[in-house]
Amino acid sequence: MITLSLAEIAEIVGGRMHDIPDASAEVTGPVVRDSREAGPGSLFVAFVGERVDGHDFAAQVVEAGAAAVLGSRPVGVPAIVVEDVQAALGALARHVVRRLGTTLVALTGSAGKTSTKDLIAQVLRRKAPTVFTPGSMNNEVGLPLTALTATDETKFLVLEMGARGIGHIRYLCELTPPRIGLVLNVGSAHIGEFGGREQIAQAKGELVEALPPAEEGGTAILNADDPLVRAMASRTKAKVILFGESGEADVRAENVRLTDTGQPSFSLHTPSGASDVTMRLYGEHHVSNALAAAAVAHELGMSADEIATALSEAGSLSRWRMEVTERPDGVTVVNDAYNANPESMKAALRALVAIGKGRRTWAVLGKMAELGDEALAEHDAVGRLAVRLNVSKLVAVGGREARWLQLGAYNEGSWGEESVHVSDAQAAVDLLRSELRPGDVVLVKASRSVGLESVATALLETGAEGEVAAR
Repeated sequence: MITLSLAEIAEIVGGRMHDIPDASAEVTGPVVRDSREAGPGSLFVAFVGERVDGHDFAAQVVEAGAAAVLGSRPVGVPAIVVEDVQAALGALARHVVRRLGTTLVALTGSAGKTSTKDLIAQVLRRKAPTVFTPGSMNNEVGLPLTALTATDETKFLVLEMGARGIGHIRYLCELTPPRIGLVLNVGSAHIGEFGGREQIAQAKGELVEALPPAEEGGTAILNADDPLVRAMASRTKAKVILFGESGEADVRAENVRLTDTGQPSFSLHTPSGASDVTMRLYGEHHVSNALAAAAVAHELGMSADEIATALSEAGSLSRWRMEVTERPDGVTVVNDAYNANPESMKAALRALVAIGKGRRTWAVLGKMAELGDEALAEHDAVGRLAVRLNVSKLVAVGGREARWLQLGAYNEGSWGEESVHVSDAQAAVDLLRSELRPGDVVLVKASRSVGLESVATALLETGAEGEVAAR
């Protein structure tokens, strides 16, 4: 974070200083909410959670070197006390972002946000210092904490924005006003909370509504291949750039194909030229993510050749998202267990088939959460798709939703033993350990709450005869 005195911070957040012997003392380190990350010059934000009260760690963080605590009550050590800690954190982030004047890029969508954010960051940091959301810290707390890691040297700030209801993205844009807003897609993620795709589109479109007008540099980057996203052009006064495979897209892909190992290759076309891309990531769904990143980079002045080179060299920066690892015995494990929704589940199955071309493929799948009344139909559809794609074996893990997955597969293709339901992750591991053969490819995917990453971890430990080679 930029250097600020405790007196300045108190004024910015509307707080009262307690037990501060020197109001001119400065915060020179990061703003953190985890006491273990506190260090010299840091500011510790004390939240009260269901099980842990951050205020209880006040003395510990100051002993570790923190300049002060930002909390809701005095704690006997230097503290800035406010009524609403979350609102104060947001006010501090808003002040810092405005003072820095950095170019802020915000993105949202039902699927692919984190992968696209990682691509944008890897492309832009070739041009100038870039700060971006780590992992999926895309809510009312994670977003301002990310923004506060920016410094005077930061040129680009790339922030992922999530939403679980109408008004959420509008609020996030008030905390960190973007100049460039990117909407990837409108899918079925969280449809149970929103009530329908139209409501999801309404929420996601709050991003483009928050952009400054075109004459002030505002730019909306929209997916030309998604009708609900493309329609958002009417909701903004910003300049509109379309990306996609549509011939009408300003930034588009032509001649899309997959390599023998399942990595997308295509010709990137931008208003400034064309260049070829072959990605290190796996699955055709990354083409859309790459085009979105390319559109942002083009708007910020990068050439087609620069963008193509960066996209071709970019890797995965976030855990458990299409992590492809080959065991010494030739079994390939695809760990995509961070989260799941109908769109990402179908994309992962297609990627599995591409990676496993000519080999035996396993789809170890679990529940997709927050689908509401659509849950049965969506799980059934994923099971049926596994059959249509000729996945060798489906292992559905867990309770009711997993049974729907397995029944969808069974009813689509009369698979018999080719689809199986198991009760939990350990049962899946036991089955795989007994039946996997060298050369098999295993996809592991479910919503985060299911915890299927433990299956991938166990499989890699099982095959760890010496060093595991990651591709």
